Amino acid sequence: MKVDVKNIDGQTVDEMDLRDEIFGIEPNTAVMHQALVRQQANARLGTHKAKTRGEVRGTTAKWYRQKGTGRARHGDRKAPIFVGGGQAHKPVPRDYTKKMPRKMRRLALRSALSVKAASEEIIVLDTLDFDNPKTAQMLELLDNLKVEGSAVILLPERNENVEKSARNLKDVKTLHANYLNIKDLLGSDYIIIPKSALSTIESFLV
Repeated sequence: MKVDVKNIDGQTVDEMDLRDEIFGIEPNTAVMHQALVRQQANARLGTHKAKTRGEVRGTTAKWYRQKGTGRARHGDRKAPIFVGGGQAHKPVPRDYTKKMPRKMRRLALRSALSVKAASEEIIVLDTLDFDNPKTAQMLELLDNLKVEGSAVILLPERNENVEKSARNLKDVKTLHANYLNIKDLLGSDYIIIPKSALSTIESFLV
């Protein structure tokens, strides 16, 4: 698949081939969905907890006598039907982790990249570097590239000037190419990739 290579001024300076085995496959939507659900599930802490009637504070003495009051039979006031009582079917700490084979995870990434490439939502830059961290520079870059909406910028390695320039923009996220994930791919309108980051992506997706 051929794509234009642009500079930071938004001008086309070259043309290159994206590898079809990464950016040109038939997307597997089922695997993409499974990978997204897995990532969201694995992000859950699972620390929710509520107390049962045996755990809430209070006396276990019978509230009032069994017979002769005309009222319903009750034990102590820690029963779930009373304010301040325990919960009957309470949430308990649990592990939401889902497992998925590595081959399927990589297939999901290749599928998502192929969807983005087919929709012309992947922008390849010849180079990406700023002399100083400035949000205005990042805004100018996005304007030059005609990016409307959210964007993920994949970096081959740590670049403080670029990362800090995007930090204050809520719809822009920088991400090291090694940490490419299905949620960021599907959750952004554009993927901006410097040429130097493509080799990193190819190293674990081919």
